[in-house]
Amino acid sequence: MTAVRRTAPVLAAPAALVAILLLLASAGPAAAAGYRYWSFWERTGGHWTYATQGPATVRPDDGAVQGFRFAVSADSADASRPRGTADFDTICADTPAASGSKRVALVLDFGTGADAPSGETPPGRRTVCARVPADATSADALAAVAKPLRYDTNALLCAIAGYPREGCGEQVSAEGAAEGKSAAEGKSAAEEKGSDGSGPSLGLPIGAAVVALLAGAAVWQARRRRDESG
Repeated sequence: MTAVRRTAPVLAAPAALVAILLLLASAGPAAAAGYRYWSFWERTGGHWTYATQGPATVRPDDGAVQGFRFAVSADSADASRPRGTADFDTICADTPAASGSKRVALVLDFGTGADAPSGETPPGRRTVCARVPADATSADALAAVAKPLRYDTNALLCAIAGYPREGCGEQVSAEGAAEGKSAAEGKSAAEEKGSDGSGPSLGLPIGAAVVALLAGAAVWQARRRRDESG
């Protein structure tokens, strides 16, 4: 009986730690909810940059390339970029320069079916060259080529060319946002954001820790038995 009382705590401690480690291994990182909205981008140096101002305050120069992308995103760091090539000379090839006006190349990416509101199908991606007055804003350029636009009472851009029909920046649960995404879409999103989409896996290190813990417990118990018998 004495041996049982003395060895039981030694067995209980590793068992409890193993249980904790297994719980950590089974627990995944919490996914944040996202928002379904149109994001605004500027093309600089051949790369898309998330705009720091809204389209109503940005006054692009002649030759600028700007993009709008509809998607479910948690924040600006998570936002999906407009897809496809975005070259001013290609988009505005048939729109010559004119005195008193400027040309702005726009990339309108209506997103994927996974990001679309229920019952809606996103139109195909399009590019268009907007010729607008020299002092026009990005919102003016968008209005010149992609009506109807829809804004909410806080001047948030809700729809471009009538898409989507309803909703404006509504919150989407993490589970709901993930359900419609295929493996191909996930890979595409990772490429757009400049990441391979992978993260550190807890399975291997935690599994190794469990093995090491069990081995240590066995050595500890063997030494205690040897000391008791001696």
